[in-house]
Amino acid sequence: MNAIDNKIQAEEISLGLLLDALSGNKNAPLVFDYDGRPMKPGYHITEVKAGQFSALDCGGNPEAWTEIFIQLWDIEQGERTHLPAGKFHAIIRKVTEHVQLDGSAKLTFEVSDGVRPMQLYCAARPILRGGAVHVELLPRPASCKPRDRWLAEETKKAAACCGPSAAGSVCCL
Repeated sequence: MNAIDNKIQAEEISLGLLLDALSGNKNAPLVFDYDGRPMKPGYHITEVKAGQFSALDCGGNPEAWTEIFIQLWDIEQGERTHLPAGKFHAIIRKVTEHVQLDGSAKLTFEVSDGVRPMQLYCAARPILRGGAVHVELLPRPASCKPRDRWLAEETKKAAACCGPSAAGSVCCL
C-alpha cells in the first residue's frame, strides 16, 4: 500500500461527520484547502447531489454504495469572505428538504475554478486553525477494490501476528 492509499483511507469522512464537526463552530469561516492552497473567499456551493450506485468491480464482484457530491466553484466574488460554517450547515439542511441525504454516505467534492476541468476530492477531518474551520480536500484517486480488500486483509493479518500480544510469534521474526 502506498502513502496516498493510507492517507485517504485513514482520513476520509462522511457528510454526517463533517456536519457534526461544523456544528460547534457555526460562526467560524469554513475554508476548504486543496492543491496546497485555500479555496478563494468567494467560493460558491453550486450543487449538492446524492446518488445510489450499483457496479461490478474489476474482480467481477458486485458493489453498491451511496454517495453525496458537493460541487464547489473556486472563484473570487467581490468583497465576500469565506462562508461561515453555519451557512454551509444551513445550505445542506435546505437541500435535505428536497433530496434525501444519507449522513454516512461516501462524500465527494467536485471542485473547479470555472476554467480548469472539475476534479474529485474527498475530505479529511475538519480542524480549527486561526479562528477558521479548515477542511483539507484530498485528491480521490482511482483504485482497484479487490486489491484494496486484499491489502486491508493483509494489514489486519500482520497486525494480529505482530501486535503486542504476539511479540514472540514466529511470524514476527
